[in-house]
Amino acid sequence: MKTQVILMLAAMALMSVQTQAQDAEKKFGFEFNGGLSVATQKVADARMQPGFGYEGLLSYRFMPSMGVYAGWGWNKFASKDSFAGKDIDFEETGYVVGLEFRRAFAASDLAGFVRAGGLYSHLELENNDGDIIADTGHGFGFQLAGGIDVPLGNNWSLMPGIKFNSLQRDVAFEGVDRNLKHHYVSARLGVIKRF
Repeated sequence: MKTQVILMLAAMALMSVQTQAQDAEKKFGFEFNGGLSVATQKVADARMQPGFGYEGLLSYRFMPSMGVYAGWGWNKFASKDSFAGKDIDFEETGYVVGLEFRRAFAASDLAGFVRAGGLYSHLELENNDGDIIADTGHGFGFQLAGGIDVPLGNNWSLMPGIKFNSLQRDVAFEGVDRNLKHHYVSARLGVIKRF
């Protein structure tokens, strides 16, 4: 009987310490990331030059290793020659919502993360003057991402990573409908503040 009481008290104390440690961890975060983007294929007949972009994300961890994230992003690619003319910019803007799995590396403050999310984005085609000459309208795509969480102190972290975005939209240009398959890989560097 005495052993059972001691084991029960020890288990309750251990659960209390674990709950307090989890409560001390910040559950919300705001991340800003940006970097180089490279298209993995032509968009219609347009060969994309390397581009760049950024994202702002809010996150919430509802379990120690699992959370949700949502935000808005922008990416820009240039094409010297395309169905829409010479020197056209392809800009993707839109929203992302997804799940994040985060796991600390053994005996280290570093953690790895992977993300899978849905996109609700569109592509705008812009000429040299910055005028929008075509717009696909918003539609659904997906995002896969991963990287490393490097703590900097005071609930700040540096988050280098890589992501893949996939969006397929139709656009009408000069009376011709085209299917634009926009797939690209991005090397990103982010900073997150947890609160």
